[in-house]
Amino acid sequence: MKTEYDFSKGKRGAIDPTPAGKTRITIRLDNDVIEWFRQVVTERGGGNYQTMMNDALREYIQRQQEPLELILRRVVREELQSLSAD
Repeated sequence: MKTEYDFSKGKRGAIDPTPAGKTRITIRLDNDVIEWFRQVVTERGGGNYQTMMNDALREYIQRQQEPLELILRRVVREELQSLSAD
């Protein structure tokens, strides 16, 4: 380890620039929620648990905006498929 370092050309801020369309935030989540997402990513052979969380939130938003008729049709379709698979 050096006794002295030169930081004169150092830059402040995030190490990785945030891609367009993304916002860096600080959020507090329960440990068990984070662990669940990490475990699923591990079981699937890799990936990014934060991307999976983003996808889950996006799906939740989409379903909140989905009309009741479409929700009922989707549920009935899923139930019929599960009955035919048995």
